[in-house]
Amino acid sequence: MHVFLAGGTGAIGLRLVPQLVERGHRVTATTTTPTKAPLLERLGASAAIVDGLEAAQVGEAVAAAQPDAIVHQMTALSGKPDPKHFDRWFAVTNRLRTEGTDHLLAAAQASGVDYVVAQSFTGWPNIRTGGWVKTEDDPLDPDPPKWQRETLAAIRYVEAAATGAGGAALRYGGLYGPGASEAMVTLVRKRRWPVVGAGTGYSSWVHVDDAAAATVLALETRAHGVFNIVDDEPAPVSQWLPYFAHSVGAKPPLRLPLWLGRLLAGDVAVSTMTATRGSSNALAKRELGWELRWPSWHQGFRDGLEDGPRNGVQDGLREGA
Repeated sequence: MHVFLAGGTGAIGLRLVPQLVERGHRVTATTTTPTKAPLLERLGASAAIVDGLEAAQVGEAVAAAQPDAIVHQMTALSGKPDPKHFDRWFAVTNRLRTEGTDHLLAAAQASGVDYVVAQSFTGWPNIRTGGWVKTEDDPLDPDPPKWQRETLAAIRYVEAAATGAGGAALRYGGLYGPGASEAMVTLVRKRRWPVVGAGTGYSSWVHVDDAAAATVLALETRAHGVFNIVDDEPAPVSQWLPYFAHSVGAKPPLRLPLWLGRLLAGDVAVSTMTATRGSSNALAKRELGWELRWPSWHQGFRDGLEDGPRNGVQDGLREGA
């Protein structure tokens, strides 16, 4: 098929283009930065310079491409992470999940494109009561920390829009791997990512290559609904963060009491470290036929953080799916 990939130079986009090309699909991928267009072309895509917040640009690019499907991977995170002012840090990404989604769906309708896959997120959006691992049937958090309310509203919006149009919303877990975890490595090596309290909050991780593989499968199966795209092993911060530090040759993370963590990093960081729930991948594995190359963060943190040979990159893709 011909896939229009909005957000081709993000962490997932750069891993998704080669996988789509290897599966025989044609790709038109967007970037907001003209100097990144040659990179997309080297990966096998046709590049389009598009600002996802400009309706006319989005409409013209989709009309010119005439794709069979659209993948929404547009985000705009840059600079130093700011959990204390989370919504401010995610402000442009939130606009891309709302306004940008509207522009893509309008362009799809105008050009007769009847299938859309959109990026979402799982982990902290899960309800923070009950069991520590949630499925897609569990509700999202009805009362998130103050500084995550706008971001959660944007997540709800993109999911409702994509599924309402007959498509899929893929709730990726915490991304790691080439292009996704370098900033985290730097913070952990500088001991600026501490364990707050007992570190009981759960995280669900997924390697960028596995996330891209699940996206290809969603396209090829024309999946409908919401899917958690995470590995097999949700785990508390107290387990995975020291292991991550060891994997990158860093000293063990510092440990902060709750009051100091709240003072230094804010309520969002404390919630993430102590109350966030993990996510189950059973639905995606069953419905998409998804098989992970990196089923556990144990292996992935040890061997999958840096780019390596592309042999086996399609391990998560079943031929003929």
